[in-house]
Amino acid sequence: MSVRMSGMNGYLILGIAIALEIAGTTALRGSEGFTRLWPSAVVLVTYSGAFFFLARALLTIPMGVAYAIWSGIGTTAITLIGLFVFRQKLDLPAALGIAMVIAGVLVINLFSRGGAQ
Repeated sequence: MSVRMSGMNGYLILGIAIALEIAGTTALRGSEGFTRLWPSAVVLVTYSGAFFFLARALLTIPMGVAYAIWSGIGTTAITLIGLFVFRQKLDLPAALGIAMVIAGVLVINLFSRGGAQ
């Protein structure tokens, strides 16, 4: 990938990395401990892609900011997938913790100058 990236392209690439990581984590549950071939293959491909795109995003986004966004969105998405797709329960402390993760990502993106290029 020899295309020069602007800051906005970096965030788009980070979004691709996050989407791949979410897909991989969702498939991880279906792999049943890597005992099922196709879900396991999906995990390996999507995680490889996620880390490739994360590395590319880090060319234009500060590492701490990128990782905060990655973990905040990933945690939130996986929690929602667990709730609505796999019918997992979420207790009050877990919900509060996830809300704090989201708040932290918002604070970093809205108020921190660390992400400015």
